[in-house]
Amino acid sequence: MKLTSLFSPLTIGPYQLQHRVVMAPLTRMRAEKPSLAPRPLNVEYYAQRATAGGLIIAEASPVSATAFGSPGVPGIYTDAQIKGWRDVVDAVHARGGVIFLQLWHVGRVSHSSFQPGGVLPVAPSAVPIPAELKTATADGKSTSYETPRALETAEVAGVVEAFRQAAANARAAGFDGVEIHGANGYLIEQFLQSHTNLRTDQYGGSIENRTRFLMEITQAVIGVWGANRVGVRLSPYGVANGSGEPDPMPLYSHVIGALDPLGLAYLHFVEPRSSGSGRAEVNWQNVPSAMVLFRPMWSGVLISAGGFTGETADAAIRDGYADAIAFGRIFISNPDLPRRLQHGFPLTPYNRATFYGGDVAGYTDYPVHDELVKA
Repeated sequence: MKLTSLFSPLTIGPYQLQHRVVMAPLTRMRAEKPSLAPRPLNVEYYAQRATAGGLIIAEASPVSATAFGSPGVPGIYTDAQIKGWRDVVDAVHARGGVIFLQLWHVGRVSHSSFQPGGVLPVAPSAVPIPAELKTATADGKSTSYETPRALETAEVAGVVEAFRQAAANARAAGFDGVEIHGANGYLIEQFLQSHTNLRTDQYGGSIENRTRFLMEITQAVIGVWGANRVGVRLSPYGVANGSGEPDPMPLYSHVIGALDPLGLAYLHFVEPRSSGSGRAEVNWQNVPSAMVLFRPMWSGVLISAGGFTGETADAAIRDGYADAIAFGRIFISNPDLPRRLQHGFPLTPYNRATFYGGDVAGYTDYPVHDELVKA
């Protein structure tokens, strides 16, 4: 198995990658409690998956104490969290890897039990997630989502500042860059989409106004990092967390057109076939391909994620639809995934029951191929 396109060099921003197998940002809920700082177990996990000249996009990390919606996820807003991430970064760098951090605010995809003081989570508008979609409280009980509180116009700048400060904290932790999480129905996408953004101020109404929040965050983060070390993740045609624009093409064409001139490190798509696949096995059929639809609109590096095999990843790059492919679920169970794909070694199946929370099991105990052979 050659996969020559997947295993060719690629320049992303100032970094020269030796291959195009990217580790996708993966929520695993194993940070230290109550500090929500990365701990030695997290250092081991990322080090296992680091390769010389390989890109890791570290898991989504809330930019503030109000940006949470899940237990045990690492933040990037305290000194302890910065220190914990620095240990992760140092371990990845020691193996020659490149690592970006994904910056996250969940918006309405939260519950008051996760919020300081038990207040309601915020969103662009007071539009709840559909009742059939359930969440968990901080003590693990299943419940419906609450109706969020709409951000006041004067508060929006504070959220933008939280992203800017988180970007600065990521830089202090030694990361090589950051990715802005604008996908999967979280706060930025809530601003983008018409059914979750009913605002009548400068952040609502027209597509240009609904894009303003993302653009302000992007410019703020660029002010910290420079554009060539900032990526943005989007999920056109996605349905995660109650998302879904009735007609995505005009919205996402505008968004990509606004981002394209900035000279970003990359644009990162979640393919619609895998939208909402966090807690269930999903492979939507008869849905469009984000990379195929939007590649002509994007002049920079394009990463695509969601349901790829080694062969389909290589074909996507060879055919010009993407420049790199991010792998998630099979990177969990195959810490040496690039080597396995390159040499055609069999893949270890993942255990979805151990994706979220827990400790070593299903996290750092997956063997590399040599260990399997010896066993």
